[in-house]
Amino acid sequence: MTTESAPGAMSGLRVIDLTRVLGGPYSTQILADHGADVIKVEPPAGDETRDWGPPFHEDDAAYFIGTNRNKRSIGLDLASEDGRAILMKMLETADVLIENFKPGTLDKWGIGNDYLRGKFPRLIHCRISGFGGDGPHGGHPGYDAIIQAMTGMMAATGSPSSGPTRIGVAVVDITTGLYATVGILMALSERARSGKGQFLETTLFETGLAIMHPHPANFFFTGKPPALTGNEHPNLVPYSVFPARDGNLFMGVGNDGTFRKLCRELGRPDLGTDPRFARNRDRVANREALRAELVDILKDFDVEPLCRRLLAAGLPAGPVQSIDKALTGDHAKHRGDIIEKDWYKGVASPIRFDRTKASLRRVPPKFSQDTRAVLGEFGYSRGEIDAFIDKGAVCGPERKR
Repeated sequence: MTTESAPGAMSGLRVIDLTRVLGGPYSTQILADHGADVIKVEPPAGDETRDWGPPFHEDDAAYFIGTNRNKRSIGLDLASEDGRAILMKMLETADVLIENFKPGTLDKWGIGNDYLRGKFPRLIHCRISGFGGDGPHGGHPGYDAIIQAMTGMMAATGSPSSGPTRIGVAVVDITTGLYATVGILMALSERARSGKGQFLETTLFETGLAIMHPHPANFFFTGKPPALTGNEHPNLVPYSVFPARDGNLFMGVGNDGTFRKLCRELGRPDLGTDPRFARNRDRVANREALRAELVDILKDFDVEPLCRRLLAAGLPAGPVQSIDKALTGDHAKHRGDIIEKDWYKGVASPIRFDRTKASLRRVPPKFSQDTRAVLGEFGYSRGEIDAFIDKGAVCGPERKR
């Protein structure tokens, strides 16, 4: 990922981003990293994650900074008639509108999907919501941890001693943002053929269900929900955390041949042909016996050299380490996974093209810092912008907390 203003794969795409918090900003940062012109439209109080700290950089929380690079920010009060008129002006040249308002909010303001489709027939309108606009929970607010609880994710995470456990990453929010990006790209591809835009929606609830594999598939065949198995995989053995002499490592085995190879590398080829462990179904049935064998073997190995040797042999294994070691490790450095510009440091886009590379062009914006420049691009004069600010339809640099 470069710090140059090289054209990316999404160069020429204009995105009006009305989203806040995580799923939507994560989605639009993907597009922005690859060249899209993303205009972040914030409410007068700003994206609330600007306050989700510490840590902070100049009053903006690291939480906000981590998902809002390569964007421009303007503050608009969409509850005002002038604010909505400015939004409509911006949408005249936009390809994508993405928002995560409570379903029905845009309709209440008179700019719902039916209105937008009639006025901007080529516009891709993407909504991210908790549960969608209909059904028993339609319109209800959705939060990552609540969806983890409701979709069975917490009930499948943790051990009998810990009880149901929240996954320590906002995996539902982030994956909903990924699905939103995929949906936007699909809609753009279809528009290239039909010439028509369309409305698409991703919800936290549907995402939570969709990413639960293999638990739904197992349930459909057995009628049984997953048990709390800690780090164990319900379908594969060995696939878990194991203690070694100086720490922990994770080993994962996906087929019988790999298991036999692992046994040879660990100096115990006999385990690979032991009738209790020869096939994956045997290992699942005898997981505790196999675990005891492996723990006894691994107590004589140090984690780092063992993992390097296993990986070099084509065997999936890795040290259980904290994020600081992951970010500063040799592989992350070699791959250019950390990007920097001025005061900013972040994780690079994982989407790597050979020609249209992602780039870091702008550090995350201060609230409404680009208002005058952006509105000037849409034909508003300095006097008109001043008048909008005086009336409160457009925000100056100060947030209304």
